[in-house]
Formats: sequence, C-alpha cells, structure tokens
Amino acid sequence: MTDATATLTKSPLVEPGGIEAIPAAKRHGSPWQLFATWTAPNLEFATIIVGSLAVVVFQLSFWTAMAALVLGTALGALTQGILSTWGPREGLAQLVLSRTAFGSRGNILPAALNTVMAGLGWFAVNSVSGAFALSTLTGMPTVLALLIIVVIEVAVAFIGHDLVQVFERYASYVLGLIFLVATVTIFTHANLGATPKGGGLGFVGFTLTAAAAFGYAAGWNPYASDYSRYLKASTSTKTIAWAAGLGNFVSCIVLMAAGAAAATIAGFKIDDPTNSFVSSMPTVIRDFTLIAIAVGAIAANALNIYSGAMSFLAAGIKVPFRLRRAIVALGFGIIGFFIAWSALADAGTKYEDFLLVIAYWIAPWLGIVLVDRFLRRGTEIASIVPDHAKYRNPAGIISLIVAGAISVWLFSNQTFYTGVVAAAAPIGDLTPLVGFVLAGLIYWILFRVFRPRLGGPIEETPAVIVGVDAADEVA
Repeated sequence: MTDATATLTKSPLVEPGGIEAIPAAKRHGSPWQLFATWTAPNLEFATIIVGSLAVVVFQLSFWTAMAALVLGTALGALTQGILSTWGPREGLAQLVLSRTAFGSRGNILPAALNTVMAGLGWFAVNSVSGAFALSTLTGMPTVLALLIIVVIEVAVAFIGHDLVQVFERYASYVLGLIFLVATVTIFTHANLGATPKGGGLGFVGFTLTAAAAFGYAAGWNPYASDYSRYLKASTSTKTIAWAAGLGNFVSCIVLMAAGAAAATIAGFKIDDPTNSFVSSMPTVIRDFTLIAIAVGAIAANALNIYSGAMSFLAAGIKVPFRLRRAIVALGFGIIGFFIAWSALADAGTKYEDFLLVIAYWIAPWLGIVLVDRFLRRGTEIASIVPDHAKYRNPAGIISLIVAGAISVWLFSNQTFYTGVVAAAAPIGDLTPLVGFVLAGLIYWILFRVFRPRLGGPIEETPAVIVGVDAADEVA
C-alpha cells in the first residue's frame, strides 16, 4: 500500500481545514508522486486542442508547430518544477506563499485571478470536453453527461488532498496507456509533411503557439506547492523539481503532438475536434479514447476545483467552518456547472484567447514571485504570511498591474484586442515574455524603494506557522 493510500484510509474522510500550514506530523508521501499528479491532469482533450490549434489556426507545419509547443511547454514545466520545491519548507499552498511578494491585501488580486481561472474558467473548459466525449460514447444528452462529469469532479475535490493524489496516480496509469495507443493510431494516419494552409503564419504563428503552450503548461504554476506541501521538509528539492516538471512536460508534449498530427489528417475540424480526433480510429480504440477524454477531464478538474478553493481562501476570506475548503470546492462545482452548461452551444471558439489570457497574468506573477524568492533567500517568512501579521508589500501589486497593462497594451494579439506593437509588426504575441521580464525588473527596483519587511534567519522558522488561514484561531 502506498503512503498516500495508507494515509487516506487513516485520515478523516473529508480533508478538514483550509490553507493552514501542514504540521510535520501530517507530512507524508514520495516526491515522485508529483510525476503522476502533473501527468494525469494533462492527459485530457484540452491538451490535444493546443496542438491542433498550432496547425489549424496558427497555420504551422507539424514540425514547426512541435518546435513552438516544446519551447512553450518547457518554460511552463520548468517553473512548475521550481515552484513545487517551495511547498515542503513551510507546508504552505502556492497562493499563500505569494503573500510575501504582494502583502496580505495585495495578494487578493492574484488569488482572485487564480480562483476565477482555476475554479471556474478551466473547470468549464474541461467539463465541456469531458461531457462531449461521454455524450458521443453513450448517446446520452450532453447536459446529462455534463452533470455526471461535474458530480464526480466535485466529489474527488470535496474529499481532498489524499484522494486527489490517489486518483491522479491511478488515472495516470490508465490514461497514459489509452492515450499512448490513441497517439500511435493518429500518427499512422497523419500527413506530417503537409504544407500549412496559406503557406503558414511563420514567426507570428510560432510565437502564438509558444505562448498558448506556455499558458497551458504554466496554468498549473499557481497550484504547484498545493500538492507538494504535504511532503516532509527534508525531501530532496531536486527530486521534487524533476518529478513535477517532467510530469507536466512529458504528458503535455505527447498529447499536443497527437493534436498537431490529428490536424494534418484530411477532414479535421476545429469546431468539432472530438469527433475529428477519433474518426480515424478503429471502434475499440475510439471508444476507449472517448472514455479517456472523459476521465481526463475529471483528473484535471479535481485539481482545478481543489486549488481554486485554496486560492479563494488565500485571498483572506473568512469561512468559519471546519470543512471550509471542501465547502468552497462544492460551491465552485455548482457555479462551474452552470458556466459549462452555458458554453455547450459555443464550445471551443474562445479556447485560444483563454490560453493566452492565462499566460498574460501568470507570466508577470511568475516574474514577481521568483524575484521575491531570490531577494528573500536565507530568511524565514513565518512572521510575514500569517493573516494577523498585516504584512504589506506594495511593490508586488504595482509591478503586476504596471507590467501586465504595458505588455497587453503593446503586445497582445487577441481576437478582441491587438496591441500597438503587435498591430504594427508581424511578431505574433510576445505578451507573456514581456510581462515576465518587465514585472521581475520593476519588482526588483520597487523592492529596494519600499523595503518591505524581511523575516529573520531561516533557522528561526517555527515548526508550525500559526494563523495563515483567516478562520484559524491565533494563540
């Protein structure tokens, strides 16, 4: 029996509490469980669509598309590995750790953004793809299929961390095998040497594809330490980084490659991607692939709802119930169901924009938290992150807003808005890159201007950080 499975049988059925620090007595698990944790949620149809967009919408050849997909995914997986190493030291969730860069009040903005993107946005996207797959497989009404998918997703997230980890582990085995067979089948029918329609978009298509791939892979970044915070503080950081980063990278690239290859098959339609993807498969493989798409949606959204609830609480909102995390997760599931239901009639048309918008805020947030962590090296944060500390750091929120606004204003390349530079020159979408660099640079300067409070030597970190959750009683 694995550590996570054994703990699940001994722990309360529903994980209690909210975002409080995990004490040493409750730490368990292996760092390599993170490989499965970040593999399973990417083994879903939304990943396949990213690869398809590169060929169908951004008009790249298969091999050029793969180069852009590898670049964007590698950057997102790299930061996933780095951020995952932060969890075990204090036993804190990612958006709680973000308080050092933004302050208790300033952190409300990134926490709110991640709450909306994770608990509602991604939840709706994945639920819709899973519902279409289940409906195609069984012939049941799409709304009924959506309800079934959502109920299972919410149930896993409601119970909490240990069930999420166990579910992701076993889902990664099943989904990995099915999607590997499906990918091989797709490649036997693909035309990898096909010329892009209209000659391709060149550099523009390349940057758009890389940005979309980064947005997808880095979309998990604000969740990273949520699933490593239960590991013992002595766990090897190198192992954590490799396990989380590789799990994210390998799973994304395999399915993105399948999506790009499927898009080279005659008759592929981006407005009907599920049927187009499985149309060339033998019946048995087709049916198992549809099952995998539905299960993959559940694997992804178990994390989205769980971490969406964590981000909601990290904003400092007081929910005075013992099962506050579980209750918030249930609330997101109900709201997310209705959002997904409303999207059934027009699913997929805004997916490209959604991926880029995710990258627009995550990239500057990443630049800020990485620079903040570097500037705080060797110091403890236990005296800063508790809710009662009333810690302020205006450098973070100013950097996020200024860098985000400038990068979008100049470089955004969306259907609803094209930036000044992007409109004048064929550069595609460099918003995430510019946002990351600019935010990090501005924060570096403002950190020295505002001189936010630093903690003492890291050796003074207490065994348990008290008062992180707004609903905790502080002694």
